[in-house]
Amino acid sequence: MMKFLVGFCVLAVVAPAVFGELKCSVPNPEIPTEWIDLRGDCLTAMRNQIQKEIDASYQYLAMGAHFSRDTVNRPGFAELFFKAAKEEREHGSKLIEYLTMRGQLTDRVTDLITIPTVSKDEWASGAEALEDALKLETDVTKSIRKLIATCEKKPNFYHLVDYLTGVYLEEQLHGQRELAGKLTTLKKMMTNHGALGEFLFDKDL
Repeated sequence: MMKFLVGFCVLAVVAPAVFGELKCSVPNPEIPTEWIDLRGDCLTAMRNQIQKEIDASYQYLAMGAHFSRDTVNRPGFAELFFKAAKEEREHGSKLIEYLTMRGQLTDRVTDLITIPTVSKDEWASGAEALEDALKLETDVTKSIRKLIATCEKKPNFYHLVDYLTGVYLEEQLHGQRELAGKLTTLKKMMTNHGALGEFLFDKDL
């Protein structure tokens, strides 16, 4: 061990003299930029959609945290909303990856995403939370449709439009339908059984 330490110290002293000042980074080289063709209103709308997905993720985190409280104790609802938060965060990550593929992610993260805030952090019932979740998903879907419409304009960024329509819009529509179905079932159970209905619904989740 002593020989290793001595050798390391000698290397640390000799290396700068032999190789000059060591650096951990080099300047970015100049490369052609003609291939970077995603720009204009479509690019702006994409950046806005990333923020929308991150905002939705934080709102779902707040919902999951609320139902995780010992004074609320609805683990089924908590798991549902924590899962939704993860999905929204993954959506934002995938859009960031897409911008990377198109050469349009040269900014710092703080220039691309602002720190989200939640509009609400308490719910009187599971039904109220599901209604808010359905509204949140509907707002995200409308935003995606607006993004698609923007990117369909001249010049038509057809690859991005196809990606958004085939992947994101499909998932959003299924998600809305699932939430609407859960809300219907919960309200029926609460009509017939009151608070016990919500308790049983949470266990089923």
